[in-house]
Amino acid sequence: MIILLAIAIGSLFAGATYLMLRRSVVKLILGLILLSHGVNLLIFTMGDGVRRGASPLVDAAGQPPPGSADPLVQALILTAIVISFGFTAFVMALAYRSNQAVGSDDLDDLSTTDRL
Repeated sequence: MIILLAIAIGSLFAGATYLMLRRSVVKLILGLILLSHGVNLLIFTMGDGVRRGASPLVDAAGQPPPGSADPLVQALILTAIVISFGFTAFVMALAYRSNQAVGSDDLDDLSTTDRL
């Protein structure tokens, strides 16, 4: 299972890199989205690996049961999802505004906005 996740993470990073090197703003945004998904999977894999465990609830003594999932990894992934959603919304708003100002989504055309 770890090998499959490593291949998936590598594919997401490779696809994100390819899309971010294109000249279109839309492809840049899609590359950023793929990159954030790859980072989420990487954080998930770096936790305690992939294993089925009990929920990270504590017992009466305040100790988690043995074999429970790590709640820190879940909290980090949830935080990364929220940050990537906010960043994606901000970049999409910038892309919409730049498309209104320039009339194109080509990154080479955006160099002319210095005069605006």
